[in-house]
Amino acid sequence: MKVLVTGGAGYIGSHTTLCLLENGHDVVVFDNLVNSSPESVQRVEELSGKKVDFRRGDLLNAHAIDSVFAECGIDAVIHFAGLKAVGESVENPLKYYRNNVIGTLNLLDSMEKSGVRRLVFSSSATVYGAAEHVPLSESLPLDATNPYGRTKEQIEDILSDLSAADPRWSITLLRYFNPAGAHESGRIGEHPQGRPNNLVPFIAQVAVGRRDKVLVFGSDYPTPDGTGIRDYIHVMDLAAGHLAALQYTGNKTGTFRWNLGTGRGSSVLEVIQAFSAAAGRSIPYEFVPRRPGDAARSYADATAALEHLGWSAQRDLAKMCEDHWRWQSSNPFGFATEN
Repeated sequence: MKVLVTGGAGYIGSHTTLCLLENGHDVVVFDNLVNSSPESVQRVEELSGKKVDFRRGDLLNAHAIDSVFAECGIDAVIHFAGLKAVGESVENPLKYYRNNVIGTLNLLDSMEKSGVRRLVFSSSATVYGAAEHVPLSESLPLDATNPYGRTKEQIEDILSDLSAADPRWSITLLRYFNPAGAHESGRIGEHPQGRPNNLVPFIAQVAVGRRDKVLVFGSDYPTPDGTGIRDYIHVMDLAAGHLAALQYTGNKTGTFRWNLGTGRGSSVLEVIQAFSAAAGRSIPYEFVPRRPGDAARSYADATAALEHLGWSAQRDLAKMCEDHWRWQSSNPFGFATEN
């Protein structure tokens, strides 16, 4: 099968591209490289021993994505491309709605014109908002609390409406929790642009000496150690989840929704301690006030993915930290050669 991976040069996209190649699929990567590097695609080729058809382009350019479908003979699409920084989305919501929602509409138009109606969409647990009921199941109402999350929620609505209107479509919505880790080779991993928005890459940059300390937002949550609890999932488990969804929906139509998470929560301090053990060094941290809207606990009910896809997370927090540290220590500045 030939799979178009939008945002395939990014963190989750590159690991999923590698997984697809290793399982016999051909891959076309479409990426504007705003939050990614072409080096990741080159390293995926190196690891897989296979060629990636890389197309640099932006989903806001309808002609560019039309050209990919006209030239490449695409069978299915995995859609990662989008802006993803919560704080930036609050500061510049129009940028996020324009990029994420309109970009997706352009992609869907191109798919429709080309007769390609098999899509796996990279959604997010942010669509659940600050729900305190855990574990979070797919049956919960959606209530995103920031523009980034609302773009994911709106796209889910668009895709559900499309599938209901045209039963030929096969659409999978994967809501995943907190990706961490890297490929065990240390050759590909997360390369945040600027200040990391997520905990594990921030800890990794502290461990490698790029930042002074980890800021821990809140020490008085109703949790065992007072810090927030989240569900951290290894990026290679996420990649396997996308492959499983693609295979499951091969001869099915409709809309499918699955959480991808471990079903277990780890506190901020537990993550810092696990990373300290993996790196063999102490990770300094400082408590600062809570951030508005942060829930005390958030972790997945992943039983539906196990039941339908036969998928479950295979790697624990220690493995995530071990692999993430191997990547970060081997590539202190990510894919860049210097800061």
